Amino acid sequence: MLLTVSGPPGSGKSTNAERLADEFDLEHVSGGDIFRSLADERDLSLAEFNELAEEDDQIDRDLDRRLREIAVDRDGVVLESRLSGWLAGDEADLRFWLDAPLSVRADRIADREDKSADRAREETETREESEAQRYREYYGIDIADLTIYDVSLNTARWDEDQAFRILSDAVDAYEPDGDEGKYPVTGVTYDF
Repeated sequence: MLLTVSGPPGSGKSTNAERLADEFDLEHVSGGDIFRSLADERDLSLAEFNELAEEDDQIDRDLDRRLREIAVDRDGVVLESRLSGWLAGDEADLRFWLDAPLSVRADRIADREDKSADRAREETETREESEAQRYREYYGIDIADLTIYDVSLNTARWDEDQAFRILSDAVDAYEPDGDEGKYPVTGVTYDF
C-alpha cells in the first residue's frame, strides 16, 4: 500500500503520517525531513535554504526525484511531502490533503520551532508563495488544486486523535479493486 500525506507547513502532515505508518505497519518517508537535512548539511535555516532553492531549481528537482522513486519502487510506504500526492501519481492507493487556517498553523509552527507566532506566520506565508510558484514553474502543478486527493481534511476542526481517526478509518475502508474510483494525475510532466 502507498499512502500520501500532503499539505502546507503546520497542517499535521508529519504527525498523521507517522501515526498512519505505525498503525498500518508501513514505512514513513518524509520529504520535510529530507529537506531539513539538506538545509542542515549546508548550515542554513529552512528560510535560507528555501531562498536558495528559489535560485537553484536542482534542489527541488533532486528532492522530488527521490520522492517519486520511492513512490514507484517501494511497497508499504506513507509518503509525506507537500507534493507527495502529485509525485506518487497513480501509484498511490490513497492521497490525503491536510490543512488548517494559517493562524492555527503558525501557532503550531511557533510552538514546534520555539519562535513567535508572527514570525512563524510571516515565514510560512513567504515559503508557501515561493513553493507554489516553483511548483507551477517546474511541473505545471497548481498546489491549490485538491481534486486529486481522496480526503481533504481541515485539521483545526478536530483534535489530533479525532483527525487521525478520520484518516485511519479511510484506510480501513479502502478496498483496492483496480483503478475504479482513482482520480488519475494527468497532464503533469515531471522534468527532474
